Amino acid sequence: MTNFIQTRLHNGLLRPIREWLETIEIHNSKLAHFLCKAIPAQCPFERDITLFSRKLFHIPPMCKLNPLYEEVVGLRFKALCYLADECGEDVTAYC
Repeated sequence: MTNFIQTRLHNGLLRPIREWLETIEIHNSKLAHFLCKAIPAQCPFERDITLFSRKLFHIPPMCKLNPLYEEVVGLRFKALCYLADECGEDVTAYC
C-alpha cells in the first residue's frame, strides 16, 4: 500500500515538470548542441570495477532510477533530430 501512495505522490509532484520537458521544442542549433553535449547518450554510472585485470563487480546503469529519465532522453532525441533534419548536420559525434 505504501508503494502505491509513494508512486501516486511521486507522479503527481513531477507531472508539471514532465509535461514542461515534453513540450519543449528545439528551434535553435546552439541549444540543440548544448543539450546533445549535456545529456549523455549512455548512462555514465554503469561500469565494471577491475583490479589487476580481474573484474571484481559490475555497477548497473542507475539512470532509470531518475524519475525524469524518459523525458530527458526524449529532449536529447528532439535535439538530435533537429540538428539532423532541420540543420542537416552530422550527429554521429553525439552517438
